[in-house]
Amino acid sequence: MAATGRKHLVRDFNHFITCYLCRGYLIKPTTVTECLHTFCKSCIVQHFEESNDCPKCGIQVHETNPLEMLRLDNTLEEIIFKLVPGLREKEEQQELEFWRKNQPKENGQTENLRCQRLGLPDVGGDDGDGGGGGDDADDGGDEDYHRSDPQIAICLDCLRNTGQSGESTVTDLMKRFIRCSSRVTVGTIKKFLSLKLKLPSSYELDVLCNGEIMGRDHTLEFIYMTRWRLHGENTYPMVLEYRPRIDFG
Repeated sequence: MAATGRKHLVRDFNHFITCYLCRGYLIKPTTVTECLHTFCKSCIVQHFEESNDCPKCGIQVHETNPLEMLRLDNTLEEIIFKLVPGLREKEEQQELEFWRKNQPKENGQTENLRCQRLGLPDVGGDDGDGGGGGDDADDGGDEDYHRSDPQIAICLDCLRNTGQSGESTVTDLMKRFIRCSSRVTVGTIKKFLSLKLKLPSSYELDVLCNGEIMGRDHTLEFIYMTRWRLHGENTYPMVLEYRPRIDFG
């Protein structure tokens, strides 16, 4: 018997992919980390020029600088571009036309406007350094793909007295404090620890925050917002503990 599942239309998802402020599709979706509501980047930035509260739920985002509490949602952006045919090309063309009209043509750099100004990862970069240097994204080397990400400092502590046979293998790091992108995942932290501690590839580690084992796909930002910050007595930097993996089976 053939399946008779209903085909979903784009409008069925409009509630999830449209901006509360402009009512259009989310462009450069930007999430308020205090309440997890998402808006177009330009819409929410303009709103925060007049108010420190979330326009949807009314919660105070930050007493003085709510822009610090905004995070781009690149995954949602890709989903929207896949759901809505032609939206990516339309937005890129409109943004390119905007910069052509509002930025003078210097040294034949108009061809690079799309890479420099669009909210996409920098690619190429073979056409010179691109004058101006006004964008934060232009700072740093071309290979630093996280140079514009929010940064977070963490302390990696070895958790001892667990009664595990592998404790002698897992030791303290020579340098426990590191600074990295807030988008780094626990899986990447595990790889970093294995490299620094020279552990065999088959060796498994647990990474914990406040005594709770963290999933390998959790980002440092997620852990800070949902595990570390909620404990008022906790200070900065965030402390993550590691130990030999415990098999509860």
